[in-house]
Amino acid sequence: MQVVRSHRKSSPSDVVVSTLPLYRSAPPLEVRLEDFELFALDRLRVLKGISDGLSRGRKPEEMEKLAMDLLRKANMRHPQATEEVNKDIISHFVLRLVYCRTEELRKWFLSTETALFRYRFRSESSEAQRALMSEFNLPYKAVSNAEFESVKEKLGQVARSMGQSLPTADAVYYKVPFEEVPDLVAARRVFLLKGHAYVAMSQVVSLVVTQFRSHLSKALILTNRKWTSTIRDQEKDRLAPIVEALSSSYLGPDYSQPKEFGEISLKDIDQIARTSFPLCMRHLFEKLREEHHLKHGGRMQLGLFLKGVGLKLDDALAFWKAEFAQKVGAERFDKEYAYNVRHNYGREGKRTDYTPYSCQKIISSTPGVGDHHGCPYRHFSEENLRAALARMGVSSRTMEDVLDKVRNRHYQLACTLTFEAVHGSPCDTGINHPNQYFIDSQKILQSKNGSVA
Repeated sequence: MQVVRSHRKSSPSDVVVSTLPLYRSAPPLEVRLEDFELFALDRLRVLKGISDGLSRGRKPEEMEKLAMDLLRKANMRHPQATEEVNKDIISHFVLRLVYCRTEELRKWFLSTETALFRYRFRSESSEAQRALMSEFNLPYKAVSNAEFESVKEKLGQVARSMGQSLPTADAVYYKVPFEEVPDLVAARRVFLLKGHAYVAMSQVVSLVVTQFRSHLSKALILTNRKWTSTIRDQEKDRLAPIVEALSSSYLGPDYSQPKEFGEISLKDIDQIARTSFPLCMRHLFEKLREEHHLKHGGRMQLGLFLKGVGLKLDDALAFWKAEFAQKVGAERFDKEYAYNVRHNYGREGKRTDYTPYSCQKIISSTPGVGDHHGCPYRHFSEENLRAALARMGVSSRTMEDVLDKVRNRHYQLACTLTFEAVHGSPCDTGINHPNQYFIDSQKILQSKNGSVA
């Protein structure tokens, strides 16, 4: 797959017939640089939606509908219908490049892409499923009529245990080594005999998914070797910055400017911090009040958040100066720190309107000794996190649920549970941005009190 700046010329020979690609090799297509990134972002929305749904424990039938809606209705459409398959393939290989770079990234991509493949395979017709099985060259043959009759009673027992109808004479079963369908064995959804599992046609998704996952896992390792040995250096000025940014991309609304609640005043900031700041910003705010100083990472994370929730530039300068002056003096603040505050508001340097950090960016940060930025759910010790949650009024029972999400690396879900516990209100969309947390908090408090808290 070659990435170019020129417009791609399509031809009838480019049209791919298969509706479910197996992603065996990168397509020989030229891709515009803009499409390289946009296609990847669209697919990333699908994968993150699936990841969030699975983390929330949605039922299989709910997940299948969610995945297909995300894929076909919301994100992976293309103005030219014939280009949708190409977009599918291109976006997969771009994200394979993005997520091959660390073990943690590979694990997430492998899990979510495999889940997406499972849902898509299940939505295919029986004929299409059999065709896909043949593409994998699976060495399995359907059980003969004689063998089917010899185990029919046992197969019926399994079917009844799952609430399914009894197998009929024309039912198709495959006899496979049991270790190739571990999910079916673990759920007791197959009959086992002498080391083999009898897999119904309706269950062959497990066989195909196992093969798909194995191929993708190996491919990610190979892609990582190519990335580190050649691609990263060759594309350091063009593709590398895009690839390295995509894994921490924020896909939600823009919070660079205050929205529903306009401005916040200095006299109200302490109260608002207690009621509506997410834990990451509340921690930074408290440390600033306590130590009268924050390192650069903390100043950026908190400063841009405050800008996004409506703290005007003059108030921001007054706020930071009042704190820093207690430690470094007013003159030094004006010389060394005021510039950065004005810079964040687009009044210095390139005059860029800087955007508040998203959850993904905060989670992926690496705070050092003496730093207070980052995501508490990821970077705090369990003891410190328990203490911080207790100060926010989180009950012991909810705290265990939060910590369970943290142990499984679902940091944004942990923050969502905290939000729900603090506000006594559900947050169905989940928390994806600190400024979203603030806005949703203020909406709830406004509805309860008749005014913004």
